[in-house]
Amino acid sequence: MKLFPLLLFSSLLLVACTDGPVNKDAQALEITPVIPLLNYAVINHFPHDTSLFTEGFLFHNGQIVESTGSPEELPQSRSVIGIWDLSTGEFSTKIEIDKSRYFGEGIVLLNNRLYQITYKNQTGFIYDAKAFREIGQFTYSNKEGWGLTTDGTNLIMSDGTALLTYLDPIKLSPIKVLKVTEQGSPIDHLNELEFINGFLYANIWLTNFIVKIDPSSGNIVGKLDLSSLTTEAKSLNPRADVLNGIAYDSSTDKIYVTGKLWPKIYQIQFPH
Repeated sequence: MKLFPLLLFSSLLLVACTDGPVNKDAQALEITPVIPLLNYAVINHFPHDTSLFTEGFLFHNGQIVESTGSPEELPQSRSVIGIWDLSTGEFSTKIEIDKSRYFGEGIVLLNNRLYQITYKNQTGFIYDAKAFREIGQFTYSNKEGWGLTTDGTNLIMSDGTALLTYLDPIKLSPIKVLKVTEQGSPIDHLNELEFINGFLYANIWLTNFIVKIDPSSGNIVGKLDLSSLTTEAKSLNPRADVLNGIAYDSSTDKIYVTGKLWPKIYQIQFPH
């Protein structure tokens, strides 16, 4: 009989506490999700030409395809597209564009076509993916061109902002724009892109991070901190620039990363 009044008092006290004014900052703190840092492991590494200013990076038919840019401060650099044979460490140039006119940027392969965008010309090139022969050009309204990937249906393009533009692969016209945010705030400098198991992954320019993006919302749902790889790259080549390049081999579930002027391509493993 003595327990009943005590239980009643406790219930009334709980109601009284929850009916009071709510601390909005505390409430926001409770509901803001923490973006998980994805743990990774280096499985293997391969040589990478330190003259290559990496802009595009993808995996196709057992080989990595890479595109490069040609900064004025690196007079020996070229805007090329070539393929890596990881077993031999050889890079074979297949396409070169006039660096006096164009700065090569991201690339993507879809339906036997290889697409390439350029930095400030608002011009893209289309190549036969087998012969590496130019078969067309296209234009886009984005002020700049940075990275490219595909979800298997559309091309997805970054332009240095927080926006990703989906392009129809035939008409090369915009279908939609996805705004990428981290806990509600837009994240600029989205760069090289890759599509892995239903999620977009993007290098953030001038950082050591690759972010995992939910394409249905644009929310960043995970992060990779590859600072240790950047540190190693710079220790091996003091001229090494930023992390830039993600390639996914869907047939073996292997992921490769590199950076501009880096001496290595790394095969890494992480939950994806």
